Amino acid sequence: MDLLFEINKIINNFVWGLPMVILLTFTGIFLSIGLSFMPWREFGNAIKITFGRDSNKSDKGSIAPRKALFTALSATVGTGNIAGVATAIYIGGPGSLFYMWLIALFGMATKYTEVFLAVKYRERNEDGQWVGGPMYYLSKGVNEKLPGVGKILAFAFAVFGSLAAFGTGSGVQINSITNALNSTFGISYTTTGVIIALFAGMAIIGGIKRISEVASKLVPTMVILYLISCLYVLVIFAENIPNAFVMIFNEAFGINSVAGGAVGTAILMGFKRGIFSNEAGLGSAPIAHAAAKTDNPSRQGMIAMIGVFIDTIVVCTFTGLVILVSGIYQPGNEINGATLTTKSFLAAFDGGDVLVSISLTLFAFTTILGWSYYGEKCFEYLTKNKFAQHAYRLCFVGSIYFFATLSLEQVWAIADTFNGLMIVPNLIGLLILSPLVFKLTKELKSKV
Repeated sequence: MDLLFEINKIINNFVWGLPMVILLTFTGIFLSIGLSFMPWREFGNAIKITFGRDSNKSDKGSIAPRKALFTALSATVGTGNIAGVATAIYIGGPGSLFYMWLIALFGMATKYTEVFLAVKYRERNEDGQWVGGPMYYLSKGVNEKLPGVGKILAFAFAVFGSLAAFGTGSGVQINSITNALNSTFGISYTTTGVIIALFAGMAIIGGIKRISEVASKLVPTMVILYLISCLYVLVIFAENIPNAFVMIFNEAFGINSVAGGAVGTAILMGFKRGIFSNEAGLGSAPIAHAAAKTDNPSRQGMIAMIGVFIDTIVVCTFTGLVILVSGIYQPGNEINGATLTTKSFLAAFDGGDVLVSISLTLFAFTTILGWSYYGEKCFEYLTKNKFAQHAYRLCFVGSIYFFATLSLEQVWAIADTFNGLMIVPNLIGLLILSPLVFKLTKELKSKV
C-alpha cells in the first residue's frame, strides 16, 4: 500500500506540477490568440447573453442555458474559493492573487473552447437527454482526424472522470463539511453524513433536471450572501484596501526586495489555485453545458466563460482581499487554509467562524451535486447501460456517508491525481480541434 501511495505521489507531482501548469497556461494563451481574444472583446455581450433571455423553446437540449451554467458553477465554486485562496496566499504570498487573475483571463478561452466542442459533438442518450463532454468530442471529433487515438483518449477521460468524482466530488467535500460543522457546532460526523447523503440523494437521483433546479436556486444565493459578507469586512477595514492592492502588485512583480525571490512561487501557486478553482481545461464543466437548450455552441461557450470570471475574478478575489485587509495574514505566520479565512472574518465581527463553516458547507454540498453528474455521465459513456448508471448514482450517494467518518488524507491525494489526469486527454483534444473552433466561431458570431 505504501508503494501505491509513493507511485501516486510521483504521478500527482506531474499532473499538478510545473509541466502541467505550463501546458494549461500555453493552451489558454494559444486559444485566446486563435480566437482573436474574443472572450475579452465580447465580455460585455457574454454578460448580456448569460443574464438575459434564455434559449428558444425550439432549441435542442435538456435544461436552460443559465441552469447549465449554475450546475457547472455548483461544482467549481467550492472549498477552493475559501481554503484554496488562503493556501495560495500562505505559500505564494499576496502576489499569487495577481496570477490567479491572469490564468483566469486566459482560462476563459479554454472554457469557451471546451464547451463549444461539447455542444457541437453532443448526442442523445437512450432516455432522450442530450449528453456530451470531452469523451464525446474526443471519440468523434479527434477520432475523425486520428482514427483510434480519439477513442483511446475518450476512454481514458471517462475512466478518470468516473473515479475522480468519488474522491473530488464525494470524499473531499463531505470531509470538509463534517470537519467544519463538528469544529463549529459540535455536530457528529455520522449525523452530518446521514443528513448530507439524504439531501444530496434527493437531488442526484432526480438527474440533471433536478440537480440544475437545485443549483440554479442555491448557487446564486450562496455566492451573493458570501460576497455581501466579504463586502462587510472590506467596509470595516476600508482603509486597508489600497495597501492590499499595493501588496498584491508589489509581490507579484518582486518590487519588494524581500519578496523578489518569491515571484516564482507566487506565479506557480496563483496559476495552480486558479486552475483548481475554475477548472478551465479540466473538462468537467462541458459535461453540464452539453445539456443546455441551445442550437449555437458559440453562445453556450460564451455563457460558460462567464463562470470562470465569477469563480476566480470575483469570488476568489473577495476572499483574498478579506484575508489581506484583516491584518491576520503576516509573512511567516503559520495560519493557513480555511483557518486563515475564518480568523480574517472573525477580525471583523463575531460569528466569522459560523459564516465560514456555513459557506464551506454550502459550497461543498453543491460541489457534490455537480460532480455526481459529471461522474455519472462519464460512467454512462463507458457502460451504455441504464441499470449500471442507476447503480452508480446509488453508490455515489452511499459514498457520501461512507467518507463522512473516514480520515481521507491519502484518498484526497489519489482523487487529486485522477482529477489532474482528466486534463491530459482533454487538452490534447482542445489543441487538435482548435482550428475548427476558430473557424466556426467566426461563422457563428452574427448568430450569437
